[in-house]
Amino acid sequence: MPKLIVVTREGVEREIEGDAGLTVMELIRDAGFDELLALCGGCCSCATCHVHVDPAFADKLPKMTDDENDLLDSSAHRDERSRLSCQLRFSDALDGMKVQIAEED
Repeated sequence: MPKLIVVTREGVEREIEGDAGLTVMELIRDAGFDELLALCGGCCSCATCHVHVDPAFADKLPKMTDDENDLLDSSAHRDERSRLSCQLRFSDALDGMKVQIAEED
């Protein structure tokens, strides 16, 4: 089973296993990381599942949609590694990917 490395806002790193096909947001939420709010439940209508993705995996991720880009623009903590975790479908190709939960806006 592929693994995802999640770093909390405080810098605590934890490795979780995830089923391919779920979103990164679902994996983080189901693993009990309460600081990832994901208020819209994965509908790409908020930015409360904002994460910073390890640049080594950038070329393995789907292209950012205009909606995701617009929502990330609302975050003061956006950078070149920013993605909405609800828009990232986890797969075997992402095994070992590290994401850091972004600061809350």
